[in-house]
Amino acid sequence: MATFLYRLGRFSFRRRRLVLLLWIAVLAVVGLGAAGVSNSTTDSFSIPGTESQQATDLLKKEFPQASADAATAQVVFRTANGQKLTSGAHKSEIESLVADLGRAHQVAQVADPYTSGTVSKDGTIAYAQVTYKVAQAEVSDQARDDLDDVVAKGEHAGIDVSTRGSAVAPEAHQSASEMIGILIAAVVMVITFGSLIAAGLPLLTALFGVGMAVSGITVATSFIDLSSNTSTLALMLGLAVAIDYALFIVSRYRSELKEGRAPEEAAGRALGTAGSAVVFAGMTVVIALVGLSVIGIKILTDIGLGAAFAVVVAVVIALTLLPAMLGFAGPRIAAGKYRTRRMRAVERGEREPMGVRWAKFVLRNPVKILGASVIGLLLLAAPALSLQLGMGDDSTAAPGSTQRIAYDTVSKGFGAGFNGPLTVVLDARHSDDPKAAAKDAAGLLKDLPDIASVSPAAFNQTGDVALLRAVPGSSPSSQKTVDLVSEIRDRSAALRDDTGADLMVTGTTALNIDISDKLSAALVPYLCVVVGLALILLMLVFRSILVPLKAAVGFLLSILATLGVVVAIFQKGWFADVFGVDQTAPIVSILPIFMVGVVFGLAMDYEVFLVTRMREEYVHGAEPREAVVAGFRHGARVVTAAAVIMISVFAGFIFSDTAIIKSMGLGLAAAVLLDAFVVRMTLVPAVMALLGDRAWSLPRRLDRMLPNVDVEGEKLRHLLDDNPEHPVQRTPEPAGKS
Repeated sequence: MATFLYRLGRFSFRRRRLVLLLWIAVLAVVGLGAAGVSNSTTDSFSIPGTESQQATDLLKKEFPQASADAATAQVVFRTANGQKLTSGAHKSEIESLVADLGRAHQVAQVADPYTSGTVSKDGTIAYAQVTYKVAQAEVSDQARDDLDDVVAKGEHAGIDVSTRGSAVAPEAHQSASEMIGILIAAVVMVITFGSLIAAGLPLLTALFGVGMAVSGITVATSFIDLSSNTSTLALMLGLAVAIDYALFIVSRYRSELKEGRAPEEAAGRALGTAGSAVVFAGMTVVIALVGLSVIGIKILTDIGLGAAFAVVVAVVIALTLLPAMLGFAGPRIAAGKYRTRRMRAVERGEREPMGVRWAKFVLRNPVKILGASVIGLLLLAAPALSLQLGMGDDSTAAPGSTQRIAYDTVSKGFGAGFNGPLTVVLDARHSDDPKAAAKDAAGLLKDLPDIASVSPAAFNQTGDVALLRAVPGSSPSSQKTVDLVSEIRDRSAALRDDTGADLMVTGTTALNIDISDKLSAALVPYLCVVVGLALILLMLVFRSILVPLKAAVGFLLSILATLGVVVAIFQKGWFADVFGVDQTAPIVSILPIFMVGVVFGLAMDYEVFLVTRMREEYVHGAEPREAVVAGFRHGARVVTAAAVIMISVFAGFIFSDTAIIKSMGLGLAAAVLLDAFVVRMTLVPAVMALLGDRAWSLPRRLDRMLPNVDVEGEKLRHLLDDNPEHPVQRTPEPAGKS
């Protein structure tokens, strides 16, 4: 692979204009395609094999007029001055608004609050439940405009109208989070390279790649339904890895120039060495993200595949467009006009780099450093013992948004449970007396302690399947509601024995509970698969058993500590004000397992870029401790810059108004911070010092069985430097001069 990448790098460098024009043409085509797409996304869930999905499928068959998977909207009315809505002009106005809702585009039916009993006891709050003829992904702009018109008409009449539900389009909030991360990345790279050109190229190619990835995902929405968070998370991860991958290659290119090689040769060697590591690192991230699809939850599959696509684009851009841009920059990229006095002293050999000094400090105190690091990580991980998972609801929507206002208003007027009613399905097709079974089912539900109300049973046309609506007494995301759903399902067995009818719970609340349960059950097996994959891949790279074991244990520590940080902030509310968390809630169910996949790939990035140089020095005769110092001398500065950039990009998303994006941004930022600076930069040198020569031992039989992947391109260097038929190309001028 290293030889192929060497040739690819030289070709892209030499034919840079052609490569650039081809990429611009591809971006133009994809961009035009994205511009013509309506970008239809969905937040609906499908989890085959669960009771809630079985009940939903039965509803589709037996209640086709109800459209079990149809989009819904809850339109909430109240007056600003606390006047009653049950008489006078306000009642007439609401009846007019409900009539307008019934005539709106794609609306199947509207439940009038005055006839369906959805007016609060004090008469100041009411809501109408709207059911559409189509699923969420098929709700048209006209239908949403009609809903907005009703809201505007109500506001004009002096009635506060708010909306929530799957048919309500999420509000567009302009955020500077991406720009904040990019600006910090630019500053970090200028400090790292001391050159605007060297700092600008990774940013330019990263933005190009992210534009390609997001546009491609947007085009895909015209063919398939994707989660609404797919593009945002692809942007988050794609931007971070694209900058990092370009950073590693540009750094290696500058090193090759400083050794006196011609620019084209330097580009080829940079791609053959650092490019090989980029391919390996990208491959680990992609494998982990694509692996999320085997869990069988659509939203997780969408996010995983979308983010994996962004990583693939980032790798391809780094291997083709970046060397072409290096061709335009030429040797000028090595000129560091913005180097500090300390950086110049390091280059002259008058002062040791900070990474070397840190490595020597750790090597002098490996046991103390190791113990302090492990204890610190375990203390951070302690809150994870009380981890609670949930899919969240509108209680965590952005303050001031129509969804949040509607949720809070309904909670005030009726109780939090009315924001997440349970859809209870009675399958009496094998019962001798379906009506008696329905009566028993309603009695069973009313006897439960956390039930606020139960609607009368509504039968299908054949009279053997009934639909009941049970309203919990607690909020949809509370543990009491989770226990209630479990209690209903537990009592279903007794009802089946007595009446021959099955009782099943579905609806958004039950679906969210089932998703959380499924993800909780999948977390440990998925973590084991990822760790097992890490062991195999790192064994191939480092030709060692203990080094992969050390890397896997470090990865587990960083993941556990990160989960502890997320639980402490978002679930327990510690430092909530600092991070803009206005309300605590269970951790979004997809976060832990998604974070495992992403952090695994990122952790392997830093492991590869640091430890491969240690192995190279050890193989060439260096003592184990000397090899550790050499690895830090060549890799610590770039790895530190890459980690700071990635932390900045992820941390920028903490300012998002969306709870899932905010928690993922903070979680990934914390994961990179802990893994890069505590695990890779601290634990790794301490453990390597304690292991000594044993770190690089591998049984001979296993050594013969494992293929040599040569991530750092060692064979390529031997081929180029030792082969007299391939003379090393040198530049006639000292590198760094314009």
